[in-house]
Amino acid sequence: MKVAVLGAGAIGAYVGAALHRAGVEVHLIARGPHLKKIRESGVRVVSPRGDFEARPYATDNPAEVGPVDHVFLGLKANRYADAGPMVKPLLHDGTTIIAAQNGIPWWYFHGMDSRYRDHRINSVDPGGAVSAALPVDRAVGCVVYAATEIESPGVIRHLEGTRFSIGEPTGEISDRCVGFSQAMIAGGLKCPVEPDLRKDIWLKLMGNIAFNPISALTRATMAGICRHRDTRELVTRMMRETLDVAAHLGSHPEISIERRLAGAERAGEHKTSTLQDLEKGKPMELDVILTAVVELADLTGVEAPTLRVVAALADLLNDQCTAA
Repeated sequence: MKVAVLGAGAIGAYVGAALHRAGVEVHLIARGPHLKKIRESGVRVVSPRGDFEARPYATDNPAEVGPVDHVFLGLKANRYADAGPMVKPLLHDGTTIIAAQNGIPWWYFHGMDSRYRDHRINSVDPGGAVSAALPVDRAVGCVVYAATEIESPGVIRHLEGTRFSIGEPTGEISDRCVGFSQAMIAGGLKCPVEPDLRKDIWLKLMGNIAFNPISALTRATMAGICRHRDTRELVTRMMRETLDVAAHLGSHPEISIERRLAGAERAGEHKTSTLQDLEKGKPMELDVILTAVVELADLTGVEAPTLRVVAALADLLNDQCTAA
């Protein structure tokens, strides 16, 4: 098996190192000081489950890698539309694109037995640009339940979680999913192949859709948002409206809002990825997390008033930050 990790940041390098440990031919595509250090001394993973090192091939030029069996996308979703030139050299007829992204994916309605099966979600696939760069027939979804960070160039700190749920948009348990899952498991990760990955998408989105924009607007940690009575109620309303949209699309995540809040509280004084992006001056990844769900509320006739208000405020903040 030959795998390219496009966007070998905190999650991508962690997955790449684990797959390399399993004996997979891994090629990390990275840039800057992180790439330089990986070329010099490999990837070092620091983890409560045990530290390890890996020496996969690393480059900033996908043409040096050539066609692979799987492209694991570690990019933020707001970079997908421009990823075509990077992805193209990695493809052969059967190459799978495994997208480890937050929020609603561009392939969401692909292969779905629904009246919306031909609908394009403009906020995640503007003008079809993402579908053009990442053909939906190659797509395999991936919901990440692991938390990692780049401690220093070439050094990945694994904080918690090893689960990477994957699944076909059609719900099929395909050979390509099973093969990748087996390689991930051999590398020490959990990688169930889910017949209904959309449930996992909504389950994780319940937290992201509320905590990510609120943390950016308030600069508060997840635990801080939960401790404050009014923001806790705001999160509850946003989660309830999100579940309403999911239900209108035929998806019913099997978890209570209180249990989802309890999980957020256990994260402690953790800054969401959106808040971290804001502090670094990077664009916030809110189109796929929040704007897309408001668009889906419009599509299905769900009112979602709280989501709409927070989306407007977060969009204004994003505009101000990117214009600065």
